[in-house]
Amino acid sequence: MNITQPFGDTLALIGNTPLVRLAGPSETAGCDIWGKCEFANPGSSVKDRAALYMIRDAEERGELKPGGTVIEGTAGNTGIGIALVANALGYKTVIVMPDNQSKEKMDTLRALGAQLVLVPPTKYADPAHFQHVSRRMAEETEGAIWAGQFDNVANRKAHIEGTAQELWHQTGGRIDGFTCAAGTGGTIAGVGMGLKEKDENVRIALTDPHGAALYNYFAHGELKSEGSSVAEGIGQGRITANLEGAPIDTQFRISDEEGLVWVERMLREEGLCLGLSSGINVAGAIALGKQLVAEGRDNPQVATILCDTGFRYLSTLYNAEWLASKDLPVFDWLAQAATA
Repeated sequence: MNITQPFGDTLALIGNTPLVRLAGPSETAGCDIWGKCEFANPGSSVKDRAALYMIRDAEERGELKPGGTVIEGTAGNTGIGIALVANALGYKTVIVMPDNQSKEKMDTLRALGAQLVLVPPTKYADPAHFQHVSRRMAEETEGAIWAGQFDNVANRKAHIEGTAQELWHQTGGRIDGFTCAAGTGGTIAGVGMGLKEKDENVRIALTDPHGAALYNYFAHGELKSEGSSVAEGIGQGRITANLEGAPIDTQFRISDEEGLVWVERMLREEGLCLGLSSGINVAGAIALGKQLVAEGRDNPQVATILCDTGFRYLSTLYNAEWLASKDLPVFDWLAQAATA
């Protein structure tokens, strides 16, 4: 039995998440598909990593002082990570979030003691966008810093120094491909950079939801979006500082419907309750695996990110009425419960 050694403090619990072989995706792809279990972080998402690195970076630069406040605009998971790290280090937290995100994220932030400011969703060019609102609040609040996760490269550094190194170690250096979706771009860029330092032949693929512009950018050089997605925390319409220089070798576009197939199958067949971003990532990993198999690679090893827990979306992805209102397929057991 592999017993984890005791940790000296709670922040050391962030990272070093398990890597698990996903049976259904592996069978479908014809090669091994591995999922990095980021829901095992204290805040139940991959964003804990960026939260820790951004706060530590602000401390090291002398911008964040004892008793200070961390302010951030986020779809929710980064805010949860920031609130937990800030609590552990004695800081206050203010989170600005679009009001169309899941109720579970809002309730969690309030439960963690964060001040939550909700704003209507709008385009990035609008001054009322949640990122701009949070930046202005930080500028106007004494002793506050703005985390700025989209353009704060401490975000991707967390994945260069953490996630990529863990994946390399956990696979024994036997990794042929990595893919995930981009929100801030920190994960795909950081893991890509870290793995490329180990082996230039590792293929890094962007998995983009509909409604985002990065697929077209990496495929055709133009930031152009098509369609829409209900996935929270992923999808980007600009090249953030974290995405600059990201070593993207190929790209896939995945629909919500395809992502939901894997959300449903991962729960029903493998006992993993995940969010839609994880389902989209799994679908992208299968596409990458099939691509590598078609090229003749011998049982390529492909890894992706299982971003967060599905328990954060009980009122949306796991709610029959909500799914039907979005014209999305309803899981069989949810439909049966709704009619019982």
